[in-house]
Amino acid sequence: MDAVDIALVDLASAAPQLLADSSTAWPPRLRDKLSTLAAGGPVDATTLAILDADVGAFLAAAINELLQAEAIAPAQVAAIGCHGQTVAHTPDSCRPTSLQLGDANVIAEQTGITTVSDFRRRDMAAGGQGAPLAPAFHAAVLRDQVETRVVLNLGGIANLTVLPSDARRPVIGFDTGPANCLMDAWCRQHLDQPYDEGGSWAASAAADPDLLAAMLADPYFALSPPKSTGTQYFSTNWLHRRLAAGPDLAPATVQATLAALTTRSIADAIKGHAPEAARILVCGGGAFNLTVLAQIEDALQLPVESTLEHGIDPRWMEAVAFAWLAQRTMDGLAGNLPSVTGASGPRILGAIHPA
Repeated sequence: MDAVDIALVDLASAAPQLLADSSTAWPPRLRDKLSTLAAGGPVDATTLAILDADVGAFLAAAINELLQAEAIAPAQVAAIGCHGQTVAHTPDSCRPTSLQLGDANVIAEQTGITTVSDFRRRDMAAGGQGAPLAPAFHAAVLRDQVETRVVLNLGGIANLTVLPSDARRPVIGFDTGPANCLMDAWCRQHLDQPYDEGGSWAASAAADPDLLAAMLADPYFALSPPKSTGTQYFSTNWLHRRLAAGPDLAPATVQATLAALTTRSIADAIKGHAPEAARILVCGGGAFNLTVLAQIEDALQLPVESTLEHGIDPRWMEAVAFAWLAQRTMDGLAGNLPSVTGASGPRILGAIHPA
């Protein structure tokens, strides 16, 4: 919930062209409400509905601002693919569901552009996890016939996509656990900074082995894919429960241990599910955390590269992916990969809200 990423994308050819982009910070009022809701805070139906509309209006204003800056008329844009802000994701409950806020009716009305939203729940209705969804895009633009690659997205949560070189083998992908969410929260609490730039704070101390072992003992890490999770699970409450069970540690030691949690859980997942991988392609905000990248490279003894070296800016990978998914929906094509999500079959994702 640091900011909203917007990408203006030309999808006329096989290789997506990023024409413009922007990152707009959430207003503190909205961010606080969303954070409270995502953390399990009580909310009544009316408050939730108003928040959904408020988020939609904020997203519409951010989109309009980018289009105005680029002198792009709404009529020139085929569609908006809006993921929305996740406040609930419960794929393993008795009634699996997921909730992303950002009323697409408001977005379509205030931008004048057809808007596709609610990408996850159709896959979940078909028995899938509803996540991750970016692997279909990764397979379309980053798969290689010579080497097996792993695409690693380091957002709040880390997810990976295994792209076998053999086209007969299915793509797999899943959430490995926390990427930046816990490190960022700890950084905000102790440094009053949104994130640990370059991973320098984590690099200033050694990880605590007992705390690391306690965190890695969480059952999620031992689950077999398909699996997905979210910041609602790996929350600050999750962290504080584990800190309370052990001795007091210096804040820098905790940050170093959180970085080790990210890298260790990722490395274990790749060793277990992609032992033949030749290289790791990294995207998301964590692609700039040099400490995490160095630890992953050391653990796997594989090249760890930015997706920028393969044609896609790591900062905008997810935004471009949802533009691509919106195009799939508009064209009546499936957007999920059942081999990734566990759905019973391919499904057209999302709901279309005409301009």
